[in-house]
Amino acid sequence: MPLPLRIDVIDNGGQWTHREWRMLRDIEVDTQIVSNDTPLASLRKDLDGLLLSGGAARIGLTGELGACGEYLSLDIPILGICAGHQFMAIHYGGSACPASHPEFGAVEITTVNESILFHNTPMVQQAFTSHNDEVEVVPEGFIVTASSDTCSVQAMESLSNHRFGVQFHPEVTHTEYGSRIIANFVEYCQTQSS
Repeated sequence: MPLPLRIDVIDNGGQWTHREWRMLRDIEVDTQIVSNDTPLASLRKDLDGLLLSGGAARIGLTGELGACGEYLSLDIPILGICAGHQFMAIHYGGSACPASHPEFGAVEITTVNESILFHNTPMVQQAFTSHNDEVEVVPEGFIVTASSDTCSVQAMESLSNHRFGVQFHPEVTHTEYGSRIIANFVEYCQTQSS
């Protein structure tokens, strides 16, 4: 029997970090929560993926998120959620800024372009949001994969470097296809580890 995938959750201070960990655990991923001040060398060896959680940090104002910049040097799939998504955009040369329309609660998102994360989900779906900042400019090499009426970059991805970001919270029950989105990320990690 093959060993379970090893995908850890980087805790950026988000209120739903444990839900992200639980979703991974429930689909039999070997996972643990790791503080975002953990040195890169102290992360588990042979990780198959990482999830950068959301958090209270105002990435659009500070551009900082613990040691997440170091973690992005790893050659494994990484999914950034909310603050993790915004930080990823800045790290790769895009930008994030205070949102002109902050989103809190359920929003309708529309998927665009071909997407690993949204595979086997409908083009229009409900997602749960909680953010004051948002990605303003998508980095070179990334494509937008979902948007809403008040946030043009609800999701982005770059298959060339195995990076994914979502502005909304797939781990929250009110995100209609959150479990499928997380499962799609896990399945992508599986294809890259084989």
